[in-house]
Parts: sequence; C-alpha cells; structure tokens
Amino acid sequence: MSIFLNEQSKIIVQGLTGSEGTKHATKMIRAGSNIVGGVNARKAGQKVTIEGKELTVFGTVEEAMKETGANVSVVFVPPRFAKDAVIEAIDAEIPLAVVITEGIPVHDSAYFWAHACAKGNRTRIVGPNCPGVISPGKSNAGIIPADITGPGKIGLVSKSGTLTYQMMYELRDIGFSTAVGIGGDPVIGTTHIDALEAFQNDPETEVIVMIGEIGGDAEERAAEYVKANVTKPVVGYVAGFTAPEGKTMGHAGAIVSGSSGTAQAKKEALEAAGVRVGKTPSETAELARELYKAR
Repeated sequence: MSIFLNEQSKIIVQGLTGSEGTKHATKMIRAGSNIVGGVNARKAGQKVTIEGKELTVFGTVEEAMKETGANVSVVFVPPRFAKDAVIEAIDAEIPLAVVITEGIPVHDSAYFWAHACAKGNRTRIVGPNCPGVISPGKSNAGIIPADITGPGKIGLVSKSGTLTYQMMYELRDIGFSTAVGIGGDPVIGTTHIDALEAFQNDPETEVIVMIGEIGGDAEERAAEYVKANVTKPVVGYVAGFTAPEGKTMGHAGAIVSGSSGTAQAKKEALEAAGVRVGKTPSETAELARELYKAR
C-alpha cells in the first residue's frame, strides 16, 4: 500500500517539452514511474523519446487522459502560466495534480485551490512549490531523488523539500511507504492533516514523521487532528527555531509575527498532542527509529 501514488499510477507531465519537464521526466522514468504522455498546447501531436520511451504530447489534459488513462499530472509549467495549467487539470478531473512550480503568485494559488473546491475536490492538489510525492519502489511524481531510500513502513509529510530528502536518507535503513512534500507557500492544496489522515488509514504505514516550519498555524491544527484521530506513533520536527522575528525565511509562508507561528509554540502544541518532537532532523529521525523498533 501507499498513499496518493502507486505502481498503477499513470502519469502525464504538463510542460514535458520544457527543460525541467524533460529532465525530471527522465528521472521519474528511471525510478520506475509509468509516464504515459505530456501536455503542451503549442506542441500538440509531437512525439518525444525519453529513456527509450516514445511519449505523445497532447494539446490538453482532457485529451491526454482520454487517450492514455492518465490519473496523475505533474506540473512543470512556468509561474505565469501555472494557474491556467492547474485549472485545466482540475476541469479535466484528473485525480491527482502535483504542482512543482515555484514562484506562483499567492492569488493564483488561491484561485485554483478555490476552483478545485468548487468542482467538488475531485482533483487532489499537492503543492505548489513542492518536491512532489514518492512511493519508493513503486512510483515517483516530482523531483524527489529516487535513490535516497527504499520501500518501508514510515510515512513522511513535509513542508520542506530538502528536509524531505534528509529525513529519507536518515531513515533509509527502515524505508518509506510514501513521502509527500506539501510545499511551503501560504496557500497549498494537500495539508499535513490530509496526509496524516491518509497515513492513518494506510495499513503499510506504521510510523508517521511530520516536518513543519515556522509561520501560520498549520502545525497547531495538525496537532489537534493527531490528538483526536491518529492512533499511530507520530514524530515531528519544526524548522526555524533560530529564525529572527518578522523575517521571511526561504518559504513564503515561513514568517513569524509576534508569538504567532513560532517554532516553540508549534513544538509545544505537538508535544501536548502526544507527538515526540526532535530538536534537529537527526534527532527526529532517531526518535522515529526508536518508535519503529518499539512498535
């Protein structure tokens, strides 16, 4: 089992013919992902060969889904075109849209997220500004390196791409059912809570690792959800203990105002919900390893 993505997933790449789309499609195919086509209205009908696999470039997501049976789209479209690309995926009702693009205006992200809600949430959005979703040994949708770890029993949800990679490396001796990078923008689709719910319901996931960061109240809300709904062991890490107040740190959502959104406040909320919180990524990994061995 895994969440959101498995070996049956059929993936299309919006922006396949661009440099980032081509580069990462190559890596996804090498990782075993079943990429079945691409989308670029200006290059519709063209064929591209990646890793010996001939892929058709379709004019729309709807056409690509109809011809290939695709159920996942990975979006590598420049920021100014990304809103239209995601809306197209939502209108086609593709089950999963993984939006890798960084720098999408918050208004655009809010617009396509609201559009997905208005359409009945038939499309799960992961991102934007995220590394994607990987179920090691099964499928990879995004830019997460596939050779860091193998399949296993840990579920990981993270706001940070680089901390996703580090945690996967630190716990490579156990392996992962799925790792989900949800992105650090102020407006995102899939949240910590969405992933926690999915991992709770996934029989293969035995320990959950949740990585948050300063800013907003997503981690506090996740803590409340864990307390009320999650019976599996959860380990947390909050990036940003040394961040200066009022300064944006890397992610657009990672800004602290007053006492709201601090790493300490998030740590306390998580610990009050029974989540063990590490002070560093390595300590967090060791806590997860202890809980895994003690299960």
